[in-house]
Amino acid sequence: MRVLVVEDNRNLVANLFEYFEARGYTLDAAPDGPTGLHLALTQDYDAVVLDWMLPRMDGREVLARLRDAGRQVPVLLLTARAELDDKVHGFRSGADDYLTKPFDLPELEVRLEALMARAGGRGRRVLQVADLRYDLATLEVTRGGRSLHLYPACRKLLELLMQASPAAVPRERLEHGLWGDAPPDGDMLRSHVYELRRSVDGPFPTKLIHTLPRVGYRLADTGAADGTEADE
Repeated sequence: MRVLVVEDNRNLVANLFEYFEARGYTLDAAPDGPTGLHLALTQDYDAVVLDWMLPRMDGREVLARLRDAGRQVPVLLLTARAELDDKVHGFRSGADDYLTKPFDLPELEVRLEALMARAGGRGRRVLQVADLRYDLATLEVTRGGRSLHLYPACRKLLELLMQASPAAVPRERLEHGLWGDAPPDGDMLRSHVYELRRSVDGPFPTKLIHTLPRVGYRLADTGAADGTEADE
C-alpha cells in the first residue's frame, strides 16, 4: 500500500516511516503544502496523511485543491486542533478522517486500513480465482473458506495478480504497483511473493501462484497439485 505523508515535523515523519515500512507499506513524504499537492496530483496513492499546519500552503488548502481536481484518494487530516469547529471544518474541506496530535501509531494504522477498505469498496468489491477470494471492501482474504492473514504489501501484490488473472504480470508492473518509481534495493519483490505464496499456497494442494522465469508472475488455477510450476 502506498501512502503519502505531508508533514513538516521530521521526527514524526521518521517515526511513521519506521513503523509503517516494517508492516509492508510504502511511504512518500512531502515537507510542505505545494510539494504534497504536486505528489498527490501526479502519483497514485492508497491514502494521504495530511498535516493541517504546513509551510507555504496549509492542509485545508491542499485538500480543497485536491478535491477540486477530482482526486478522491482517502485523506486523513492530522492536527493539534481538537475543537469541534476545527473538526467540522476539516471534514467540510473534504477530509475522510481526522486525528488529533498526539496520537498512537496503531490507531493511525487502523484508521488508514478502514479508509482504504472503504475506498476499495467503491469499485469491484470481490476478486475471486478458484477458491481464493479477496473482499476489497473488508480486506478479508480467504481460501477454501479459511481466513488468511496478509501484510499490506502482500495484499496489494495479491490484488494486482488477481485483477490480471489468468494473465501474467511482469515484474516491472508489480514493482511499480508496490513502490511506484522508487523500488527498494535488492529483490524485495521476490521476498513478498515468497511470503504471499506461503499464505495462499502453502496449506493447499493446488498451487495458484506461478513463476514465469524472466517475465514475472501469474495467479491462476492450472489444476496442478504438485506445485512444480509454482516453485521459484
